[in-house]
Amino acid sequence: ITAAVDAWSRGAAALPEPWQPQHPVLPVEGRRNVLVTSALPYVNNVPHLGNIIGCVLSADTFARYCRLRNWNTLYVCGTDEYGTATETKAVEEGLTPRQICDKYNAIHTDIYQWFNISFDYFGRTTTPQQTRIAQDIFQRLLARGFLLEDTVEQLRCEDCQQFLADRFVEGTCPFCSYEEARGDQCDKCGKLINAVELKNPQCKLCRGVPVVKPTRHLFLDLPKLEERLEAWLEQSWATGDWTANARYITRSWLRDGLKPRCITRDLQWGTPVPLDGFRDKVFYVWFDAPIGYLSITANYTEQWERWWKNPQQ
Repeated sequence: ITAAVDAWSRGAAALPEPWQPQHPVLPVEGRRNVLVTSALPYVNNVPHLGNIIGCVLSADTFARYCRLRNWNTLYVCGTDEYGTATETKAVEEGLTPRQICDKYNAIHTDIYQWFNISFDYFGRTTTPQQTRIAQDIFQRLLARGFLLEDTVEQLRCEDCQQFLADRFVEGTCPFCSYEEARGDQCDKCGKLINAVELKNPQCKLCRGVPVVKPTRHLFLDLPKLEERLEAWLEQSWATGDWTANARYITRSWLRDGLKPRCITRDLQWGTPVPLDGFRDKVFYVWFDAPIGYLSITANYTEQWERWWKNPQQ
């Protein structure tokens, strides 16, 4: 407070010159470098005030604060475009997934520009950079033994002649009996679900009753990472600024023990899996989408690794 009063009394003339970052904005030796992102909005809707207030506006406010502090700041975001949410919207509107993405990316961009959100770059996840980086991360996991191959029972709609991804299935939650649970989780009780566990499942495309059939998939071997993750979390909880809710949810996952998590889906719209025997599949959106932060930065600058692989700055 004393410092603020002193600065106020000396007036604007005594303030340091505003920092003028280079373009593209890159980390600078000797300065505080801040990378700001906000949750990637799904591309299958028109943003409303709740979307903007919930993530985009708060990140924008923080980015503006950082710039006022003369910190070297990069703020990136973009639309999350792969997955069954896009396929579902495409079916609803009679368009292809690519047409849906192009349509709603333009709407999102216009709305954020109208609100004067101060993105340095607003991109999207359906780019060659996304494919390259996601497949590279996959190959690194494969080479290090962090992937498993297994046969899973999956719902298949014989009328639609396809295996049904999570969002194409709806049914009754086996835990709380909520009647509109999705094939990956229940929005009422929050439990993760395998689609075959749903009671009274229905295909959301034709409302037919799917049958259970086996299919091969790839899994992230999370149990192999559990011990290292716990050690990292203990350090991060002690030194970081986690909310009570974030700590609680993370602890509950560890308490129950991490399970292998499927990272492939029987879909067409997504990042292709670059492995023989799985080339007709794509990556599950929750494996693929977080990589969007990296690929969007890579579309902003070829030197993206200076932001994402540079803990010293």
